[in-house]
Amino acid sequence: MERRNFLFNLAGAGAVSLLSPYELFSSTVTSSDNYVIEQFQYKGLAHFSYIVMADHKIIVIDPQRDAQIYYDYAKKHNAPIVGVIETHPHADFASSHLEIHKTLNVPIYSSSLTKPGYPGTSFDEGMTIDLSDKIQLRSMYTPGHAPDHIAAVLVEQGKDIAVFSGDSLLIGDVGRPDLRDFSNDVEAQRRKLAGMMYDTVHKKFASLADDVIVYPAHGAGSLCSRSTNKATSSTIGNEKMLNNAFQKRTKTEFVDHLLRDQPFIPKYFQYDVMLNIKGAPELEPSISKIKSLPENYRPDATALIIDSRPSALFKQSYIPNAINIQAGGSFETWLGSTVAPDTEFYLVAGDETALKSAIGKAASIGYESKIKGAFVYDATDGSRFAAFDKDRFNPEGSSYTIVDVRTEKETEEAPIFKNSTNIPLQDLSERISEIPTDKPIFVHCASGYRSATGSSIIKKYLPSAQVYDLGAAVSNYKK
Repeated sequence: MERRNFLFNLAGAGAVSLLSPYELFSSTVTSSDNYVIEQFQYKGLAHFSYIVMADHKIIVIDPQRDAQIYYDYAKKHNAPIVGVIETHPHADFASSHLEIHKTLNVPIYSSSLTKPGYPGTSFDEGMTIDLSDKIQLRSMYTPGHAPDHIAAVLVEQGKDIAVFSGDSLLIGDVGRPDLRDFSNDVEAQRRKLAGMMYDTVHKKFASLADDVIVYPAHGAGSLCSRSTNKATSSTIGNEKMLNNAFQKRTKTEFVDHLLRDQPFIPKYFQYDVMLNIKGAPELEPSISKIKSLPENYRPDATALIIDSRPSALFKQSYIPNAINIQAGGSFETWLGSTVAPDTEFYLVAGDETALKSAIGKAASIGYESKIKGAFVYDATDGSRFAAFDKDRFNPEGSSYTIVDVRTEKETEEAPIFKNSTNIPLQDLSERISEIPTDKPIFVHCASGYRSATGSSIIKKYLPSAQVYDLGAAVSNYKK
């Protein structure tokens, strides 16, 4: 059971220790004399994973990339991990199911429809895993978000207690049906999955008792759905009352509603689906392949550089052509949204601790293999970003080009500047030619996080342009 701590040597300039970078929170969410449920929250991706422990045996459900937290829990409670359940091949994070299997020689339970590249054990509709003579986990086929999606129902002495719903039923929403494409007729495939979700909601979940607790794989902020609630759990009864998916509609109406206004699909989602079907490599050996480069290393001018420092530090001194994706907030999502999975990049941070954290965040989406090298940058003589001067900025005038990098829906629902050009951040690199360079360019989002990335992208591709980031100052112009 015991595994060494998340320490390893980066190849290159000497030995560097990396500590687990995850912003993790765990809590015992419910228990009885017969079982304990522990919820683990990875905030950067709004991801929930779970441990179910009964009779001193543990099942892990939808594990994140770093499995050490589950090993540590098992050791603390002197309870072996006896299996892993994957509700479906996740799109937004790399799972550690294969690593747990290899480390502990335990089965990976998943739908037989997944046809996994790993040695899977079928856990199809009605099949059960017996943890004790009083506790079982029962599979329930819940397609819609994915065609091979299952949920796991915790049963105590014949009574349904909780359902681990993966991304089929979320709190206040259901998983989006547009992340898996299996043919050239993408629209037909998505409508088919949305129709499956209708049956999953109204036939499968609706058949569970109102007091059954709902434990989803994602919460608010995840792009696996449209409008998930901030709660970390719910009940079937609450969802029947409050979740829009349970409203009375025809199947056609349901399908049309579900496919409407879905958020964008990050570039890395299909990559992670395929990675999870295959099984992600073991974390430590994979990260150990990243080259540790000398401080203030300078890649060649054609290299893609991701600078994870705070925007204020980036603007004071940065490497030309670098893109600033701040390590706080939703670094993982925006890394995978702006950098395609077939693209290699260098990763930069302001100190070794921050660099370790940024590498771990990249690894959480399976991007550690895309990092050509990682290094600390703390020079003060690099390129500088022009400071935003509110006294010189007249948003009503025609002397500026204002670029709004929010989503189209955000811009429509809450416009800020009348004369702005909306190019969502995830599309900015591909649409850079739409931005005129004969005027100063002012970039904004809703809070300043995305505009830091957007302004650095524009400066990378339009180096001679005057580019300003409104940052948090955008709040002064909101109505």
